[in-house]
Amino acid sequence: MSTHRTDPFRTRHRRGGPTHASGRRRTGPLWAGLAALTVLGASGFAVAGWTDGDGETAGGRAVPPAPARPTDRLSPDASPSGPASSSGAPAAPPAGSSVGSPAAPPVGSSAGDSPDPSAGSGGSSTAPDIPSTGPGTFAVAPGGSAKTGKGKVLRYRVEVENGLALSAPDVAEQVEGILADRRGWTADGRSAFERVSSGATDFVVRVATPGTVDKICGEFGLDTGGEVNCNVADNVMVNLRRWLLATPVYANDVTAYRALIVNHEVGHFLGHGHVGCPGPGKPAPAMMQQIKGMKGCVPNVWPYDEKGRLLTGPAVP
Repeated sequence: MSTHRTDPFRTRHRRGGPTHASGRRRTGPLWAGLAALTVLGASGFAVAGWTDGDGETAGGRAVPPAPARPTDRLSPDASPSGPASSSGAPAAPPAGSSVGSPAAPPVGSSAGDSPDPSAGSGGSSTAPDIPSTGPGTFAVAPGGSAKTGKGKVLRYRVEVENGLALSAPDVAEQVEGILADRRGWTADGRSAFERVSSGATDFVVRVATPGTVDKICGEFGLDTGGEVNCNVADNVMVNLRRWLLATPVYANDVTAYRALIVNHEVGHFLGHGHVGCPGPGKPAPAMMQQIKGMKGCVPNVWPYDEKGRLLTGPAVP
């Protein structure tokens, strides 16, 4: 999930098993037909990598280094535990995982299963090709949103690293829906959000390659290890690998995991620290480091429940 304003954690990914075919040899038109099908099949895979499109770029603002909390690490031989089946699918869907307004389709529905990485969740069986690093410049999502929530208005910008096959407007739309959701941080009655594309901002949500995330987070003393997200100063850094692949518990609902990334890292920006599982069978708090194990909790990506109650647990370092 993240290093947050502080902490990296790691995850693993499954690989598909080998396949085989019969060895009977054929000649003539059949071989020509099979060759054509092979070419067509290969051209159909969606790849999340570099494009040669240009976009408005915005360099990172110079900010004084903030003190970093100790980083959290997952040992190399550990794997996240939780309600995942042997196939990596959650045993139960994330609690209240739909993103946006009540009229929005449920997370994991056909609307979120496009193999296009700019819109996709976990529907494609083809692992995306994730570049290890990028130019470190960003395309700003144009336009903005209306104010959502009560209390102090926090203005934010959404950016996508240049060269990625992600649409900055699409990413911004997803972030808007997450921050506007009634189960999000606006439920505290003190936080309001407004997306802008220019002018002063309180924080910036940036989706970037693992190398760029490592560089920006590393400037504040955090080791994200090419795997996780962080929140440093006014930067909510989202690792492209987590945005596209999620973690094993959320492998079949990547869109829900994106809500967890944003809620967790923005939670740190708002001053919330890590908490643990409140008890077996209860929803995992958004500020819990779920990638390190569910500890008996069930998947959940929201800070608050449908009745406006904060979902939290015992404080942890």
